[in-house]
Amino acid sequence: MNAQTADRLVAGPGTEQPHASPGLARGLLEHPWVRFAVRRLARLLVSLWVLVTAAFAMIHLIPGDPVRGALGMNASPQVVNLRREQLGLNDSLPAQYLRFLRDLAGGDLGSSITSGLPVSQVIGDRLPSTVSLAVTSFLLAVVLSVPLGLVMAVLTRGGRGRRTELAFTSSSVLVAAVPEFLLAVGLVWVFGVRLGWFPVAGQEGPASYVLPVLSLAAGPAAVLARIVRIEMLSVLHTDYIRTARAKRLPPRKVYLRHALPNAVTAGLTIGGLLLSSLVAGTVLVENVFAWPGLGSTIVQSILSKDYPVVQGVVLVYGTGVLLVNVAVDVALALLDPRSAIRES
Repeated sequence: MNAQTADRLVAGPGTEQPHASPGLARGLLEHPWVRFAVRRLARLLVSLWVLVTAAFAMIHLIPGDPVRGALGMNASPQVVNLRREQLGLNDSLPAQYLRFLRDLAGGDLGSSITSGLPVSQVIGDRLPSTVSLAVTSFLLAVVLSVPLGLVMAVLTRGGRGRRTELAFTSSSVLVAAVPEFLLAVGLVWVFGVRLGWFPVAGQEGPASYVLPVLSLAAGPAAVLARIVRIEMLSVLHTDYIRTARAKRLPPRKVYLRHALPNAVTAGLTIGGLLLSSLVAGTVLVENVFAWPGLGSTIVQSILSKDYPVVQGVVLVYGTGVLLVNVAVDVALALLDPRSAIRES
């Protein structure tokens, strides 16, 4: 028995515990997945701070008095000053910013200038309608685009089906180029006014979702279908697909089990961006269909100069976009762990 072993036996088993914790913490920090999570969390926090600061500065960068603009020119100076005092607009800019951060951390988004209701209540009443519309549109776009892109890749692989490729490319470019609100107006005129198949305003039952969802999903579905087709064509020329075919595997298994999972990585990235654009596209589409969501709420608030409500809706939209981007990064890291390791 050497001296080091004897000292360890004399000291007892508990003496090495103080040295184990720093080593364990250092090992965790050096793990690529932990570094990936820390990096993404830090990026999210910085982006949220920029968003919150921009939303706060929005009211102060608008020319004129927002309270006077919301209450109207006929409002008395006493009413205007009282409302400014209630909103804290008479305090210094740093004091307003610190109070805004404190209230925001506590879930307080302020009160509406016109109605006096809490902004959180206004957003809470309208947010479910916008989320349901955006998520349904995104799911429809994915359901339409992935099979369509897969079928087009199979039909046009190896230079086959030139006419099919030309028709698909031309139609997808045309559909993707049409703005959502213009497509919404066209769908209202054809299927709502002329044919009378679907309601054109409000949120009343499943039928009221058809036209708004089609308006939002058509463009992203066309873009995503082209991306899936291009990625599938690239995957179909790889060695492991040739190996799968050499094993006499059924075409369905080759395309669905081996090719498609490796082709959705780029599609997932584009899909996350499309989901963010869908959230932004709801602003115009909701106003076309008089949809009771955040899109119509922010337009009405801008027209009535109700800036606290505009500020709160901007924060919700911006936070939603940031969370979607984080979800896409995590999904990509899970599908391709090597990317997370390379960035660490």
